[in-house]
Amino acid sequence: MSSTIIWPQQYLPGTTDNYVSNEIFVAGITAEQVWPYLVNITKWESYYNNVSQITPPSSGPILRKDDKFSFSTFGFPPLQSQVWESVAPTASSPGRLAWRAWQDGDEETALDVYHAWIVENTEWGVVRILTQEVQVGKPAAELATARPNPMLNGHQDWLDGLAKIAKAGGN
Repeated sequence: MSSTIIWPQQYLPGTTDNYVSNEIFVAGITAEQVWPYLVNITKWESYYNNVSQITPPSSGPILRKDDKFSFSTFGFPPLQSQVWESVAPTASSPGRLAWRAWQDGDEETALDVYHAWIVENTEWGVVRILTQEVQVGKPAAELATARPNPMLNGHQDWLDGLAKIAKAGGN
């Protein structure tokens, strides 16, 4: 039953300078309980320590398709971002959130990112949370060779924090 990311052609994994995939399965919560902590951008700093300088969309803190926002992560200055997909989960269909983020610049500094999420209830009664990200640009290529892999470890912290806050009910 595992759903997959819907990749725009220009961001297909394996064709970019950096790619990472993280996934967890968590008992005791549902996709519907996880979702509000993921789509409410003002909640991110409460469970993920690798994000800062968040500017929510002008429409409010809940990320909806076409919303524009910015945030800083992995030591980059705030990245301009736009939501490309935001569909809440139901008991029978996955939640999908994806955004493009970018940093304008020259050949040395330009960065283009596509970050996607799936949050879904499994047939065996646990929630699956998947996040995958691709990056294009010289900063991405440099990040891809760093060991330990900061993006892999950072996204694992994001998943673990998301699951923990959803289980605690925001406490």
